[in-house]
Amino acid sequence: MKLITVAGPPSSGKTAVVLKLIECLDMPKGSIGVVKFDCLTSFDNISYEEAGIPVQMGFSGKICPDHYFVSNVEDAVQWGMRSGFEMLITESAGLCNRCSPYIKGILSICVIDNLSGVNTPRKIGPMLKFADIVVVTKGDIVSQAEREVFAFNIKQVNTSAKIIFVNGITGQGSFMLAKYLQQALDVHTLRDMKLRFTTPSSVCSYCTGETTIGEAYQMGMMKKMEFTEI
Repeated sequence: MKLITVAGPPSSGKTAVVLKLIECLDMPKGSIGVVKFDCLTSFDNISYEEAGIPVQMGFSGKICPDHYFVSNVEDAVQWGMRSGFEMLITESAGLCNRCSPYIKGILSICVIDNLSGVNTPRKIGPMLKFADIVVVTKGDIVSQAEREVFAFNIKQVNTSAKIIFVNGITGQGSFMLAKYLQQALDVHTLRDMKLRFTTPSSVCSYCTGETTIGEAYQMGMMKKMEFTEI
């Protein structure tokens, strides 16, 4: 079974891209499954179900989305194996731009929105920096110059990634994306494989439920700002 990891900021068009990609792959019905990782809620399962694509939903709640992904992705793979899928796609939103749900050796795709601002690629961090493929959505709404500047800024962050502009409504560009998926490796398990980048490492009193503000209540790994006097 081939495994593909798709990530990107919320509302960047990940689900639309995945749906158009699956349509373009033209594989037998039921041979591709999706596992959607999110934080609080999502209605993307409706879109997948309407397209006849088996889907599982997972919500991290108060747990860091990165940690939640890592602790559940092997179970997702085993679900895919039991279901007899030829391909499994995991989709997750990088809520803090620090998340990077990519695994060494597993094809990784980052989806970002051309309307989010020309400097956005420089703000996303490891989720963009460590992707194999960067898919840019909504490029049809901006000018050619804006698309070129956006692509240039992506290259400044990730020099080796393939950049593909995909229209989530018409599917334009998804054929090229489907071609790159041939690089994906077959996997049976992720056990003993490693992430491409570390997960957020802060474990503090606020992580475990503290709500009161003040130094007396700040324990664990904390990072303080340094303020200069004016």
